[in-house]
Amino acid sequence: MYQPQGLKKLYHQTRRFIAKNWLSFCNPIQIAITGSQGKTNTTQTLAKILSQIASTVVTDINLDTTFNVPITALKVTPWTKYIIFELGVDHIGEMDKHLEIVKPKIGLITGISPVHTDSEHFGSLENLIKEKRKLIENLPEEKSGGVAILNYDDENVRKMVSFTKAKVIFYGTNKKYCQYYFDKNSVKVTLNGTQFKLFSTNFNQFQLISTKLIGLHHAYNLTAVFAVLKAIFPNNPKVDTIFNKTISKIEPLRGRMNIEKGPMNTTLLNDCLRGSPKSTDEGLKTFYKIDYKKGKKIAILGVMGELYDPINEHKKTAQTLIKYPPDVVLGVGEYRKYTIDEAKKLGFPKERLFFAKDVFEAADILKKIIKTGDFLYLKS
Repeated sequence: MYQPQGLKKLYHQTRRFIAKNWLSFCNPIQIAITGSQGKTNTTQTLAKILSQIASTVVTDINLDTTFNVPITALKVTPWTKYIIFELGVDHIGEMDKHLEIVKPKIGLITGISPVHTDSEHFGSLENLIKEKRKLIENLPEEKSGGVAILNYDDENVRKMVSFTKAKVIFYGTNKKYCQYYFDKNSVKVTLNGTQFKLFSTNFNQFQLISTKLIGLHHAYNLTAVFAVLKAIFPNNPKVDTIFNKTISKIEPLRGRMNIEKGPMNTTLLNDCLRGSPKSTDEGLKTFYKIDYKKGKKIAILGVMGELYDPINEHKKTAQTLIKYPPDVVLGVGEYRKYTIDEAKKLGFPKERLFFAKDVFEAADILKKIIKTGDFLYLKS
């Protein structure tokens, strides 16, 4: 983790001190979001909706969280109503540093995946869970307005319920335990976006959600956004209308499941900015579910970094390839050799599996494979 030195350290410490006190003085409603996947899309979507209701500040998607938090806090004005923090962590104690400044009323945890669990970062999945969990451990009590919104379908997140004094709201696919859930059988994904049925158990009703965002996982992200809005505005139909209109128009972030024109007149599903085991699985499922008849589906999979057990995690991708098979798979980078070899063992046709040690070799292979009209999935 980068630590500024000398004058830079003094400048950074001073900025953090001012940010903490300025945020406390202005006192906007603070919302903090963490997790191993889905943070950015959830944060940015929520910000687009809240900004239509009142003055809203949100963290920048291109800055490291260490610097992003104080910079975001200093963007607040006395008339700012909401501030949304995306809190990424990759070292023990980093959440504590964030929470020196951030004092959220609402905390959301999207999911847990074994990223940053290598020896240079958390060192284990358990340490990662403990660090993420600190967000809801530090929320106000329920009687003081604290709300913890948790992904019920993620076992590691669900088990955090006993570590917070805040009111707990679950979201996911379980209609028995989730206050807000979606019907997983209703999720449809195309090149133009995603559609699904969203239910609110408190109101015994559902609404059909349509968005330009592409991916099965967006059903989770948007249900989480809806849960946050309901925590802030429990009985406001106007907010529901703004939610539906906003998500129907919102465009995918570049490199996070967006459609682009690929090489040789192909279509590219660009997912290059996300590289965890969970996001890889969800991306491959989405790629499989999209109905495409113009050409082959070619999955190009890069290496996932900062994993406690990288060999095993890369082998696991092969199981997803068997369940949701593209026409062709190209693994790029040392650890993806394990994915390709495991896929062969599990019965994926050998003639449709390729491995490249680097992007240059991958490009040479693709030149021989790609035909006009093919559909490419680019992962990490």
